[in-house]
Amino acid sequence: MESDAPETVAAIVAAHRAGTITPAQTVARSYQRIRDHNDPAVFISLRDEKDAVAEAEALASKDAALLPLLGVPVAAKDNIDALGLATTAACPAFSYSPTQDSTAVAKLRAAGAIIIGKTNLDQFATGLVGVRSPYGIPVNPIRADLVPGGSSSGSAVAVSAGLVPLALGTDTAGSGRVPAMLNNIVGLKPSLGLISNAGLVPACRTLDCISVFSLTVDDAMTALAAMAGADSADPFSRDRPLGPMSIFPEKLRLGVPRNGQLIFFGDAACEKAYDEALKHWTALGATLVEFDLEPFYETARLLYEGPWVAERYLVIRDLLTSSPDSIHPVTRKITAAGARLTAADTFASLYRLQALRRTAERTFTHFDAMVLPTAPTAYSTAQVLADPIELNSRLGTYTNFVNLLDLCGLALPAAMRPDGIPFGITLLAPSGRDPQLASIGRVFHADTQLKMGAKGLMQPPLASLPAAASGDEITLAVVGAHLSGMALNGELQAFGGRLIEAATTAPDYKLYALDTVPPKPGMLRVEQGAGNSIKLELWALSATAFGKFVAAIPPPLGIGTIRLADGRGVKGFLVEPAAIDGARDISSYGGWRAFMAEKTAV
Repeated sequence: MESDAPETVAAIVAAHRAGTITPAQTVARSYQRIRDHNDPAVFISLRDEKDAVAEAEALASKDAALLPLLGVPVAAKDNIDALGLATTAACPAFSYSPTQDSTAVAKLRAAGAIIIGKTNLDQFATGLVGVRSPYGIPVNPIRADLVPGGSSSGSAVAVSAGLVPLALGTDTAGSGRVPAMLNNIVGLKPSLGLISNAGLVPACRTLDCISVFSLTVDDAMTALAAMAGADSADPFSRDRPLGPMSIFPEKLRLGVPRNGQLIFFGDAACEKAYDEALKHWTALGATLVEFDLEPFYETARLLYEGPWVAERYLVIRDLLTSSPDSIHPVTRKITAAGARLTAADTFASLYRLQALRRTAERTFTHFDAMVLPTAPTAYSTAQVLADPIELNSRLGTYTNFVNLLDLCGLALPAAMRPDGIPFGITLLAPSGRDPQLASIGRVFHADTQLKMGAKGLMQPPLASLPAAASGDEITLAVVGAHLSGMALNGELQAFGGRLIEAATTAPDYKLYALDTVPPKPGMLRVEQGAGNSIKLELWALSATAFGKFVAAIPPPLGIGTIRLADGRGVKGFLVEPAAIDGARDISSYGGWRAFMAEKTAV
């Protein structure tokens, strides 16, 4: 029955692997829900349903265990390239047909996701309201009179309304967070460069990031793990392995603004909801630490009063000249200002920003993360249309500074106000702390017991996290003779090794059969996406035992950092490139155990 259908990414993937529902059925269900929802402003374009279902059916030939997004329907904001669908950035005159997927979309497909369509947005991702599009204004499914939030309006509405369980947005000044609050869903704004922007129509290239909308934090992190990784096609991407989530810390310190510094524009209900959220954190064991919010406000003002508007101008400069009437009048007014900025203006702002970044770094030494309202208030569509620039600016009060300061963020539902307007908070931390935010955010969200999205869905119980090395232990990935039950596993056990879990690598590796006694494989990292996913095991060793074990490893093997399919980076066995000359490539077996099983059978 529909009421029993799996709704979260985790539940959908589990059902697909168990065979209780097929990926094709799940994809078809999304299309039916889109028809039933009947809001033509949510999607700008949809894939042909038969093509999407056929792609879902083809997943049956693949190893389900290696696909973390097996058959999950995904929507992408229409400033992100997806092969077979036009990219419009909500401007028909700008529209083009991409020749390949964006890197983010390609990685989602490789993880088993099915892209079903492109969602509406504030034109050229300029706005936090969701009303600046020639394709219409998506109706907020929580309360129809509210703005849907922007610029990722369609993606947030699609997840909240249950049309898809996962959607991509983008975030430059809050576009991946404000819509999350207004639609009662999770909005994950990753560290800059963690997801490649190759194939993204830029708003501000130095500040843009692709973001994730989902019903739960765990679902968002699954998507982030699938997309994370450096990309030679994007000079702004970073090679920073995504660590695992961990248990809720015993001594959590959260930064909150000094008394009187928060602005709610007279919205007493939002102010009360924020105070209640802080009480909730305290009940969870967090210690609240006050900090000065003024430097962050100053940083926020730089975004639209400083030279970064010129980045937006660069994107549509030619269109402004050749066809100015094709651009939304509010978008045109904002971006045209970028033409008046000088190089001197730019350097003066960069110097000030650098000083503010140092202030922010010092501030974060006093706590693990800061917790702020996602937005200070909420507005109706009628209000925003009557005062489009000022009210939009107010919605960005606590979001505009984030990417300028290179922070990561996680927007979470925190309350449903008595008047039916959702309220949310955002956790912020320095770049690279995405897993830490998720680790505490997932607990907070679950503890609120809020229903998810607009369909009144109950939150699932929090899934247990994979076991991890603790104390002074170090995690070691083994791929060959040291696997459990294999010839050299006794060495690991003699050092007190403890099996944590089975895992697989990212598809960036080749495995070779070396001419050794006993037989061993050599694993070599190759160009990203050009290899195979190799099955392995994760073992935990004390730091002392790890040092002794590594010292005894004979060449041509050594220890390096291995990227896992879920984005984690761990220490593990790698082979020297020179040693694979003449060695048999056994990558297609997907692991040493499968190769040895066939060899033994022969």
